[in-house]
Amino acid sequence: MESFDSKAENYPKARQATIIGGVVNLILSALKILVGIVGQSQALVADGVHSLSDLISDIMVLYAAKQGGQEADEDHPYGHERLETLATIGVGVLLIAVAIGISIDATERLFNPEQLSNPTVVVLIVAILSIFSKEGIYRYTLKVADDINSNLLRANAWHHRSDALSSVVVLVGVIGTMAGLEYLDAIAAIGVSIMVAKAGAELVWESSQELVDSALSGPEVEEIKKEISSVEGVCSIHLLRTRRMGTKALVDVHVMVDPRLSVSEGHHIADRVAAQLTDKIKDVEDVTVHIDPENDEESAPSLQLPLRSELSEHIKLCLSPIPESRWIDNMTIHYLNGEMELDLWIPLDKMDSSSHMQSVTTELKRCLADDPQISKIRAVYF
Repeated sequence: MESFDSKAENYPKARQATIIGGVVNLILSALKILVGIVGQSQALVADGVHSLSDLISDIMVLYAAKQGGQEADEDHPYGHERLETLATIGVGVLLIAVAIGISIDATERLFNPEQLSNPTVVVLIVAILSIFSKEGIYRYTLKVADDINSNLLRANAWHHRSDALSSVVVLVGVIGTMAGLEYLDAIAAIGVSIMVAKAGAELVWESSQELVDSALSGPEVEEIKKEISSVEGVCSIHLLRTRRMGTKALVDVHVMVDPRLSVSEGHHIADRVAAQLTDKIKDVEDVTVHIDPENDEESAPSLQLPLRSELSEHIKLCLSPIPESRWIDNMTIHYLNGEMELDLWIPLDKMDSSSHMQSVTTELKRCLADDPQISKIRAVYF
């Protein structure tokens, strides 16, 4: 299980990667917009706006990474990682908004030939510079994201990659325009907007799946089942549910064990199941294990049976004709298949002989034989 300390150690790495990316985005956005205006390339201006949106997303990522790494508290018992998910959605929405603005402007230029640009050679140089610098930032950010397992940082890395790809489109458009295809620069700008919108839509969709508690993938669920079944004492599993919260996975499961185990042994098995999952499955951080003596997936057959206090009064009344019943020290109740099995514990030193024990056992069973809710009586002498 990832501790808060490890999360705290991850934040400086995320911060460093984001700040480096932010500085590069600041320089590139200013350079692209300035050169795009002076060099008459609408596509480069659009690409500069894209880089500016990258800078804004860097700020959002920086804030969300810090807040999302905070320790769980009373108001947020599962931690703050959903803040990273919300920030990722914000980055996606920002990308879509930028794409819409770019495409509208480019479309207007296509329908107004007098507004078409005639880019210069310096635009080519800036586009090439952007391609190499943003690809480098993408690779660096993605490496850090994989090292600290941050979906938010991973999304930001792909944001950098989309900027690099859009610069490739700009490069092609500018070369085409300089070759006499005047419309190509505006078309390239529309191409950039489509790529940006696609990247934004994917971020929004994937993060939205986390907010609606989507389950883990099929292979991940199968791996979880395998690890649970490997724990000694687990007879079967049912009602397995999984969900994502940021980079971590939450699991709750019903585990069936031998119905006559002690409560403490059942609890110990539950602890071992939880430890097995958090130790063996990388993303699993929180596990809730419900111990069952029988499969209650479709119904709870024993729900209507009486609790101990009510049953004790009933048993006391039924066994009152038996003098030895006053020596019953304890009663263990097994709720199984809609019926109850009772273990009645009697001190051995109260019995005169083995025949006396047999006689008492027979009488106990006889007095409770007519109760339809009691399927079995066992007298346990200790």
